[in-house]
Amino acid sequence: MWWRRRSVLGALVAALVLGPGALAAQNFDTVQVRTVKAGDGVYMLQGLGGNIGVSAGADGVILVDDQYAPLTDKIKAALAALNPGPIRFVLNTHWHFDHTGGNENFGKAGIVIVAHENVRRRMSAEQFMTTFAQSIKASPAGALPVVTFTDAVTFYYNGDSISAIHVAPAHTDGDVIVWFRHANVVHMGDTFFNGRYPLVDLASGGASAGLIAAADRVLAMADANTKIIPGHGPLGDRVALEAYRTMLVTVRARIKQAVAAGQTLAQVQAAKPTAEFDAVWGNGRITPTLFVEVLYQDLSRRP
Repeated sequence: MWWRRRSVLGALVAALVLGPGALAAQNFDTVQVRTVKAGDGVYMLQGLGGNIGVSAGADGVILVDDQYAPLTDKIKAALAALNPGPIRFVLNTHWHFDHTGGNENFGKAGIVIVAHENVRRRMSAEQFMTTFAQSIKASPAGALPVVTFTDAVTFYYNGDSISAIHVAPAHTDGDVIVWFRHANVVHMGDTFFNGRYPLVDLASGGASAGLIAAADRVLAMADANTKIIPGHGPLGDRVALEAYRTMLVTVRARIKQAVAAGQTLAQVQAAKPTAEFDAVWGNGRITPTLFVEVLYQDLSRRP
């Protein structure tokens, strides 16, 4: 099968975006958590796994995602340097373990975990990632979101209006974007990979059309000064998101046309539909070959 031919690549990607088994050999002692200011009272933390968003102010702290469990103490130390107040909420952008791995630790500390209802549903049962032929066990009860929503929820916190907005299936079927309105910052979770090809988790209900729709939604909200926290990659802005959208639309249209013409995956890959974008976007864990393959599978599905 195709995933067996890419077992090494699959392990690398799984280590980046999936579950604890793939990270058993990771030395978390060497991981440093870096803090990047995104806006007034809003920060991005980078360690290992998905980028974390932070609202820090007089009311305390809201976290957007929490990476891996062994990094919880380092994350807490980074937060204490920003604000000594309590951590009140963790908001998950989707279910993948590199974004929810710290949930149980924070939940045990009495912090309220919030997410879209599909995040709780997927975390509550074993998931099989077809892209990497990997099973992810159900999360322990203490890691599950205790507050869920279907469309949107708003936190009035630290003098800001912080809205978590569910978008159409994109990276998964439980994606939310988080809009810090006063600070003019948006956390897009894994609907935006900055400077690298994104993952469409087809087994979790993801769809490439949704990635484009999510980008369109944020572009309609953003102005020239908006900072955009991606799920992976450096802090971005409207220009970076526009470049990402252009890449997605162009590559997707080429593959869609090839699928409609009855071309095989091998033929599509041989045509190199990503060639002009590879220098910028092709250096992440999702290689051009794998990106084309996932889009081909997505666009070959029956409506």
